[in-house]
Amino acid sequence: MRIVIHGFGRIGRVILRQILTNPAHADIDVVAVNDLAQPDTCAYLFKYDSVFGPLPGGVTLEHGRLHAGGRSIPLLTGVKMADLPLDGVDLLLDCTGATKDRATAETALTAGARAVLISGPSDIADITIVKGANEDRIDDHRIVSNASCTTNALAPLLRDLDARYGLIQGHMTTIHCYTGSQPMVDAPRGPDLARNRAGAVSMVPTTTSAAKLIDRVLPDLAGRVTGAAVRVPAISVSAVDLVVRLTTPPKDAANALRRLADENPVLGLVEDPCVSVDLRARTESLVIAPNETLETGDQIRIFGWYDNEWGFSARMLDVARMMHKRGM
Repeated sequence: MRIVIHGFGRIGRVILRQILTNPAHADIDVVAVNDLAQPDTCAYLFKYDSVFGPLPGGVTLEHGRLHAGGRSIPLLTGVKMADLPLDGVDLLLDCTGATKDRATAETALTAGARAVLISGPSDIADITIVKGANEDRIDDHRIVSNASCTTNALAPLLRDLDARYGLIQGHMTTIHCYTGSQPMVDAPRGPDLARNRAGAVSMVPTTTSAAKLIDRVLPDLAGRVTGAAVRVPAISVSAVDLVVRLTTPPKDAANALRRLADENPVLGLVEDPCVSVDLRARTESLVIAPNETLETGDQIRIFGWYDNEWGFSARMLDVARMMHKRGM
C-alpha cells in the first residue's frame, strides 16, 4: 500500500511513528510527507516527542529526505494537495485538519490518488467510517472521514450495547486531555469563550462532535445519545464516562462489558486501578475499566480510557487498509 501523509502534526507524526516501529506495517510505502512547517522543525518534532519519547533509532534530515526507521522519505514543504506526488498512490492521508471543501479533496483524486482518508470529522466526505461500528458500509467511497478520537471510542461500544441489550438512551461525557486547539495562556481562540482560557491550567467545560457523529455513524441510534466534554490539564489519554438505559439490562454489567471487549478487537480491558498515564500508547479505540461500572435501576455507568492520539492513529491505518483491500 502506497500512501502520502499530508499534514505532519500530532496525528501525521504518530501515524508515521506507528508505521516505522510496528513490523506489521512494513508493507506500507510512504511516498512522501508534506507539511507547512520547515523540514528541520518537522524532523526535530518527529525525533523528540513530549508524549511518546524519542523515536527509536533516531531521525536525520538530508537533502530534503527524512531518514528514520531504515527508510528515506521525501519531506515536502507547503505543497498544495493538487501538486503532491500522487500518481500511483493508493491513499492520501489528509492529516491537516484544514480541508473544508470538496473541491480541494477531489484535487488529490485528479492528481492520481485512488482515495483520500481524512483524519477527523468532515462534512465533505462521502461517508464517515468507524472500525468496530460501521466499517461494513465502506463500499467504494473515495473520500472517507475517520471521524474523531472520541467517536472511535464511543461508537463501537454503543453498537454492541444496542445489539445485545437494546439502547434506550445514553449520555456521554468525555474527559479529554488538552489539545493544540487550546491556548497555553489565555488568548482569543473563538466563540466558545471557556476554550479561550489556558488549557494546561484549568478544567474547561466544552462541547464534543461525538454526539453528532454518532448519529452519522449509527443512524439507528440517532437522537438517543447526547454528549459533552471537559478538557483537562493532561497532555495525553482521555476517558469516556457513559451512562445508558438499556431495554434488557444484563444481570452483571461488569462481566457483560468484559465479554463485549473480548469479542470486539477495537475494545480493550484494564482490570487494575489505573490512571491516565498508564494507558498511553494503547492501540484500542476504548479500554474499558469494568471495575468502575455502576448499576442503579435501569441505568448503567460505564467508564473507559482511550489514547486520543495513538488509538486514533491506529484506526487511521486500519481504515486505510480496509480501503486499499477493497481496491479503491
